[in-house]
Amino acid sequence: MHTLTVELGDRSYPIFIGSDLLSQANLYIPHIHGQQVCVVTNATIAPLYLEQLKNNLSTFKFTSVVLPDGEAHKNLHTLNEIFTGLLSAKHNRTTTLIALGGGVVGDMTGFAAACYQRGVNFIQIPTTLLSMVDSSVGGKTGVNHPMGKNMIGAFYQPQAVVADISLLKSLPAREVSAGLAEIIKYGLISDYEFFVWLEHNIELLMMGDEAALSYAVLRSCQNKADVVAQDEQEGGIRAILNFGHTFGHAIETAQGYGNWLHGEAVGAGMVMAADLSMRNGDISQADFNRIVSLIKKAKLPISAPQNMTPEQFVALMGVDKKVLDGRLRLVLLKSLGGAIVTSDINLDFLMQTFAACR
Repeated sequence: MHTLTVELGDRSYPIFIGSDLLSQANLYIPHIHGQQVCVVTNATIAPLYLEQLKNNLSTFKFTSVVLPDGEAHKNLHTLNEIFTGLLSAKHNRTTTLIALGGGVVGDMTGFAAACYQRGVNFIQIPTTLLSMVDSSVGGKTGVNHPMGKNMIGAFYQPQAVVADISLLKSLPAREVSAGLAEIIKYGLISDYEFFVWLEHNIELLMMGDEAALSYAVLRSCQNKADVVAQDEQEGGIRAILNFGHTFGHAIETAQGYGNWLHGEAVGAGMVMAADLSMRNGDISQADFNRIVSLIKKAKLPISAPQNMTPEQFVALMGVDKKVLDGRLRLVLLKSLGGAIVTSDINLDFLMQTFAACR
């Protein structure tokens, strides 16, 4: 097992990464405050792991809330089911929420924890590759709105993150690919050596090799923890973690939440961001080809949906959270392993990217 720490002063917390961690209650029980626990999960994960977690927490007053599965349910209506479960079981402000699921469950549980009685503790136990390397770390919580993804939420840090690699054995291949999008992102924005490692090991990751997955999760979480420690609430450098996301969020919103997985949209979005970076003269055609090749090997889309127009992209990107004072900001590459956030966008080049990546 490896342990990382997200360094945030008195709100610092550990990330535990290894196999068969769900059975090791000593990892998460010390982070439970009070005697009440509410596990939030979904209808896919509950039959697999909820009973084991309940047995491990037998000394606590235990409640569970089982949500419908999928990005389509990441909204205020579903969020209210968590509050109803907490209130029905008379949970007080010393309760601890535990998110047992992927990014949707983690984001909604964290947001519920931030809001319930003005803030209670929560723990992340991510069950998908994407949530292990991205959404469970860093404290971004929230829900979607029909007009924009993750537009309603809060920065709220967990008490601990338990990334049990063995849980990935039940993950469908499409979900593995979706997680690889966020892993590839770290190599592109800040860790060229990791990008090269991914080029050589992508097949092992696709096959579900546990050692390779453990290393990729560890390296990804370390990259994210380092950035979050410098900029918790995205006032500066943390924005580089959104590489490919402004394009990707537009795809998710236009196609309907859940029709494209988040990682699939980010995969296509990274190709678009890399294409624009190449047109700006910051990366070479050879660099761009390496990026596209790796994303293709991860079985991720490399093109935006055919039914999306440039006008749709511009309109949806205009309501993205990275817009500042009316100006669109994009995360682009200055090199492989080096990203910048910029509002200096050549609109002609942007339109060329829209045309080339469809």
